[in-house]
Amino acid sequence: MNPLLKFAALTLVGTAVIASPAFGALKEGTHAPDFSAPAYLAGQPFTFKLADALKKGPVVVYFFPAAHTSGCNIEAHLFSEAIDQFEAQHATVIGVTAGNITELAAFSKETEHCGGKFPVAADDGATIAKEYDAMLLLRPGWSNRTSYVIAPSGTITHVYSNLSPKKHVEETLDAVRALNR
Repeated sequence: MNPLLKFAALTLVGTAVIASPAFGALKEGTHAPDFSAPAYLAGQPFTFKLADALKKGPVVVYFFPAAHTSGCNIEAHLFSEAIDQFEAQHATVIGVTAGNITELAAFSKETEHCGGKFPVAADDGATIAKEYDAMLLLRPGWSNRTSYVIAPSGTITHVYSNLSPKKHVEETLDAVRALNR
């Protein structure tokens, strides 16, 4: 095979694998791993416990690569703009990251990001992201941009994985609404 064609084929396959939605992520119907993690809401520290949040209703756990990076800034802002819609469905939203965790207190309260409307959790060492198979292939130690909707029973009902931040809110909100029908 021509070396140029071989390179093009390998590039195409590699791009498809990296861009593949839910590549490596836990699948729908799987029981979500329980976790607790240090978190911030409007700059205030607390411990987020998935089990406690599930007692109130569905939980959207969205993994993002790092605070104060362009795509993560957009995604956090989109979630903050939609938080009233999630709350109307009795859903809790929690962002989880292993990247730039020392910046999460500020990130959680800044208007252009979370705006104090939902918490973000520090995943030191990416242990939670590993349990959820939400690791960023291009940057080891950071989480991928993967969103999960978890039913109060602890079952994952929806998974969306895409490095583009633009559809995570729409995908998870639609899944939460479907869960509540």
